[in-house]
Amino acid sequence: MASTMFGVPEDFDVVVIGGGPAGSTTAGLLAKEGHRVLVLDRERFPRYHVGESLIPAFMRPMEELGITERMDARGFERKYGGTLVWGNKQVPWNFSFVEGGAYPYAYHTRRADMDSLILDRARELGAHIIEDATVKEPIEEDGRVVGVRFSLRGADQTYEARAKLVIDASGQSRLLSRRYSEVTWHEELRNVAIWTYFDNCERLAGDEYTNILIEGLDEGWFWAIPLDKGTISVGYVTRSSMVGKTDKSLQDLFTAEIERSTKLKKMLANANQSAGWRSARDWSYTSQTFHGDGWVCVGDSAAFVDPLFSTGVALATLAGSVLSKIVHQVLEHPEIEEQALKRYATAYRGFFDEIRAFVERFYDRTKYKEFYYSLAQEMVDPDKEREPSADFVQLISGLSGKHPMLNITLDDLVASADLS
Repeated sequence: MASTMFGVPEDFDVVVIGGGPAGSTTAGLLAKEGHRVLVLDRERFPRYHVGESLIPAFMRPMEELGITERMDARGFERKYGGTLVWGNKQVPWNFSFVEGGAYPYAYHTRRADMDSLILDRARELGAHIIEDATVKEPIEEDGRVVGVRFSLRGADQTYEARAKLVIDASGQSRLLSRRYSEVTWHEELRNVAIWTYFDNCERLAGDEYTNILIEGLDEGWFWAIPLDKGTISVGYVTRSSMVGKTDKSLQDLFTAEIERSTKLKKMLANANQSAGWRSARDWSYTSQTFHGDGWVCVGDSAAFVDPLFSTGVALATLAGSVLSKIVHQVLEHPEIEEQALKRYATAYRGFFDEIRAFVERFYDRTKYKEFYYSLAQEMVDPDKEREPSADFVQLISGLSGKHPMLNITLDDLVASADLS
């Protein structure tokens, strides 16, 4: 019998570093399959995180976890589409998720609530969750990662947890991928963002009431995400290089650009800032290696793309869902590990690159709505089976369903490992 650390076994099938959406989705679905899973997170939930607006692709892994009804029960606001002030005419235009396929809506949420919901579900499904746990380093034996060493907040002792596979879901900390992989920064998306929150805001009118607003200006763009009780999350994104060209602080730049906006300025006319400022830099990157001997990464530890279309959480949870299925098969058939993880990494990178390439080209605000539609069709529907507007919605919904990442099967894994 395995020894215990404060009532938790020391030996697991999988250790997951990080309890955010990527880690908790992966852990919950693996626990659902009966695997022994440990999740270690350095914070205690609920904890703050930006990224409150979700896209329909997020609904698929949440259905697998069985928590879609809980999101409505929690009062999360349904998001049916978006409003853009974007392109050479600066004329507002809308998109509706109903045009994009299986899921006609997603949600706007406070991420502290959403992330706790997913982590709690992983716990319900049988995953061991340890919060306030800082992973110090991986344990290596003969070149293979076989576990991690970690400490608990306020304690001097170091613990060990061993596993057949370690999953790095540590977000932008990239605890394993930073150690074992270089990172590629995507220069076209080397941006800086500053954001805060406002109360007593005017909402968009009519059918746009729950839309996210994305408003482009000459040198950047704003997001405005309705949360609850008149509160909205507002952020401004611009090129990092632009910040060095002005003597304005990020806060002053935010305020000055608000005055140049149209729809957003009206929404904030009688609003009160209700939180402090937060900022982030260098938003888009890809780890050059997604996996190694005994480890694999998922979510932001693998790659992160600019937040223009709110793809981060959906991409992380979709990847977690796919990875859980692959790891399940790897645990059942250890001999396929290398090829199975390679197949996962190739599909994940391709899915990410599709989104990144579209965002990079969408940043050209000299075009017009129909150009962006045709660009989406070129990327996901070259045979022109649907209307360009529907292809656009499918792409920004994360639901371009023919992509191989969403359709990896056991047969694929066995074939790729040459075990058939």
